[in-house]
Amino acid sequence: MDATENKTFMYDYEYFDPNSTNDGDGSPRHSDESVALRVIFCVLFFLGLLGNTAVLWILHRFIKLKTLTDVCLLNLAVSDLTLAASLLLWAYDSHNLALCKLATGVYQLGFYSGTLFVTLMSADRYLAIVHAVAAMRARTLGHGITASAAIWVASIVMATPQVLFASIETGANTSPSCQPIYPDHRQRFWKMLRNFSENAVSIFLCLPMQMFCYVKILLVLSKTRNSKKARAVKLIFTIVCVFVVCWVPYNVVVFLQTLQLFEILHTYRSSRAINTAMAWSEIIALSHCCLNPVIYALVGEKFRKPLGDLVSRYRNKSRESVGHGDASDKETSNTALRSQQG
Repeated sequence: MDATENKTFMYDYEYFDPNSTNDGDGSPRHSDESVALRVIFCVLFFLGLLGNTAVLWILHRFIKLKTLTDVCLLNLAVSDLTLAASLLLWAYDSHNLALCKLATGVYQLGFYSGTLFVTLMSADRYLAIVHAVAAMRARTLGHGITASAAIWVASIVMATPQVLFASIETGANTSPSCQPIYPDHRQRFWKMLRNFSENAVSIFLCLPMQMFCYVKILLVLSKTRNSKKARAVKLIFTIVCVFVVCWVPYNVVVFLQTLQLFEILHTYRSSRAINTAMAWSEIIALSHCCLNPVIYALVGEKFRKPLGDLVSRYRNKSRESVGHGDASDKETSNTALRSQQG
């Protein structure tokens, strides 16, 4: 097989556009599949919108912002809302250049900010448990706001190149789709930079930091057996575990696509397998935007109580309305009976 054939079979990962009628390797995608993807994206968007809006409301109404942890939870909810918004933009059947760039930017911003905020939460728990006394001054509200601002700026910087290159790609046998179009003379460089940037932040930087933090935390908790500290770690640890389960498969596939760029994996069969793996791993990763509110409701003590109070109030109001309705019916019935007796 010569170099030309290798290049033909090479699959270079582009943006996942559910409105496109072809897969990344040129094979047609069934219209029913595209519709199903748009439906999935819309469902995930509404779940993410509902859940994360509820988290923001509880943080504002009941918890307030007092610590670095609270600031992290607030910004993580905003990051999840950002990622959810990208789902609606991808699901919207439009090939407008402005919307293409907006969807790309929102997706990239949600990806990078979410990864960094989960890591910041892990570092916060590490400082709170392992260096409780020495880190009291570092875990302030002001430092949390400063760190959050730095994360958002860094996320915008890392997302900007993909926004600049995002464009509407058209072909003779394919429908228009939102894809990055790089300069011909630096195409391989920009593709490798995109993949390396995502892998470097998620797998090579943040994941080792998260693992280090929780290994140290578990060692300390195993010696002290402080139940209060263990409960404080439980929520953040669950958030990190779910994040890893959702996003690591996607990053592994991105790494495999980087190997394709080096022509280490360049067969037609491997390209098809990686293409299929990317489709599924992206759906799993994007579903993460609506999972954190569920974790808060099940694990977070700060969130369970406000949610319980809210549900109790709703039930009491429902019972009161039903009670008033019954009383009104009885009063009407008695009045009618009296009028008949009179």
